[in-house]
Amino acid sequence: MAHEDHGKQGGKTYWLDRKGNVAKVFYALILIDVLWLAADSLYKKKAEFDAWGGWADGGFGFYPVYGFVGAFLLVLAAKQMRRVLMRSEDYYERRRGGGSST
Repeated sequence: MAHEDHGKQGGKTYWLDRKGNVAKVFYALILIDVLWLAADSLYKKKAEFDAWGGWADGGFGFYPVYGFVGAFLLVLAAKQMRRVLMRSEDYYERRRGGGSST
C-alpha cells in the first residue's frame, strides 16, 4: 500500500488538522463532562453498601471519577502492551524473504 502524505506538502487536509478545531473538540468534551457531573446531582441515588462513607456506591461524582480513572488506566495498560505486541514495519516482508505482495 502506498503511504499518502496528508501533511503540509499539498496533501488533503481534514478539519482536525487545524489546531483551532482540535481545541474546540477538547473544550467541548470538557463541557460535556461538566454537564454530566452537574446532572449527577439532580437525582437521588440509593447506596446499597457503605464503602467510603457511601460515596463508592452512588455518591456525588463517583461514577464520573470511576470512569475517568478506568479509562486512564486502560490507556496506560495499552501503552505497555504496545511494547510487547508491536512489530516492525517490515515484519511481513522479512518473513516472506523480502518479496512483494502482488
